[in-house]
Amino acid sequence: MELRVLEYFVEIAREGNMSRVAEKMHISQPTLSKQMKLLEEELDTKLFTRVASGLILTDEGMLLRKRAEDILSLVDKTAAEFKEMDNITGGEVFIGCAESYLISHLADAIREFRKDYPLFQYHLLSGNSEQVLERLDRGLIDFAVIVEPPDLSKYNYLEMPGADTLGLLMLPDHPLAKKDTITFEDLQGIELIASEQTVKNDLPRWCGEDTDKINITGTCNLFFNGSVFVKEGLGALITFDHLAETGENSSLVFRSFFPSLKVKMFIVWKKYQIFTPIGDRLLNHLKRQFANETGTEA
Repeated sequence: MELRVLEYFVEIAREGNMSRVAEKMHISQPTLSKQMKLLEEELDTKLFTRVASGLILTDEGMLLRKRAEDILSLVDKTAAEFKEMDNITGGEVFIGCAESYLISHLADAIREFRKDYPLFQYHLLSGNSEQVLERLDRGLIDFAVIVEPPDLSKYNYLEMPGADTLGLLMLPDHPLAKKDTITFEDLQGIELIASEQTVKNDLPRWCGEDTDKINITGTCNLFFNGSVFVKEGLGALITFDHLAETGENSSLVFRSFFPSLKVKMFIVWKKYQIFTPIGDRLLNHLKRQFANETGTEA
């Protein structure tokens, strides 16, 4: 399977029209059509279905598109890394980030780092811990920022300063909005939204085996969508403090849990990972800056 053929396939999947892709990629339509037929024969599956508007992907085609985009992205990233091996003034680093206000520590470190390396570029990709770790495992990113203890058999890590505080985000007229803090007993009978990670990892630390007594009516993997559902009256969201604007004129209210439930954040990378020069320098910079902030040794 040639990379060039995968590039053709991805473009056809995006455009849904073979003639436009042939013109765009400077190849004759019969040749392009033949390449796709050979690809289907090689994989022994049908990748496209013809409809009035053009071409749509079959289920197998959608799977190949996902794999092909990952492969092409990894090829581009690898080529860029080799170009940067002798470049100590700049370069690119890809970072997958879970949602947390503690990201401000990473932003501050990168701001300082760019003073010495003004040509440095960073690329942030958001997702929950599971999603960013999957990208890290596949080599699509250099670092993952997660809100759960890392698997030490697979990753090295840096612990970020501070901790996230879990609590309840709700409308100002919610019955629990008048309380200063939220107890486990307060949550019983309340319609709640939470991430699967919170339900699986965080709540059991807070209420033990009684997690099943909490009424989780919906789940979300990123904060913003969950907050919209809260605004639409679909319940209260279990989330971290500082992610939403909750000031005097805000349409949302946050109350922390009691007893307090806190979560640490970690920057992780694969064991035995070989970084580009700029990636290696960024890692050393992060170690020094976080050590200064926490008063520990780098």
